[in-house]
Amino acid sequence: MGLKPDTWIRTMAKENAMIDPFVDHQVRDGLISFGLSSYGYDIRVAEEFKIFTSGLGDLAVVDPKKFDTRAMVDFRGDVCIVPPNSFALGRSVEYFRIPRSVLCVCLGKSTYARCGIIVNITPFEPEWEGFVTLEISNTTPLPAKLYAGEGIAQVLFFEADEVCALSYADRKGKYQGQQSIVLPRL
Repeated sequence: MGLKPDTWIRTMAKENAMIDPFVDHQVRDGLISFGLSSYGYDIRVAEEFKIFTSGLGDLAVVDPKKFDTRAMVDFRGDVCIVPPNSFALGRSVEYFRIPRSVLCVCLGKSTYARCGIIVNITPFEPEWEGFVTLEISNTTPLPAKLYAGEGIAQVLFFEADEVCALSYADRKGKYQGQQSIVLPRL
């Protein structure tokens, strides 16, 4: 990198509009933290959710090749309740534009993990852009709260010595340019 990691992220965010909106410091004050951290960026979950429901009697199996959209209930609000042993999809507040020489890994925040709420680990490939669809699992036998507008996951940034030969944009990736929560696609 050459620069300190937080300085490099700040520079990349400003020069490439890599994260929008970009908060150049950690915000805490009674919230689950978000914003720039030492080696990454803590993203927020928006107030837009899709909650998995098993209330469909004829839904025998969850199939990623033929996902039944009736299994998801749309919800908007400041607090999302995820049923026990279930999951919800959320969307990041931040829009990302990943440079061709950068790979990101998104990990759940420990505050949620310590409560049994797990955010799926997912990469942001070089030249991917969009709002992040977040997969959030409630592994507990109790309902779990998610707080919109607060931190949900941390993005770590890895800069390559050279740009990749084939980027996500080059491959016309199926999740390119997401504007809202996107369900599984083939």
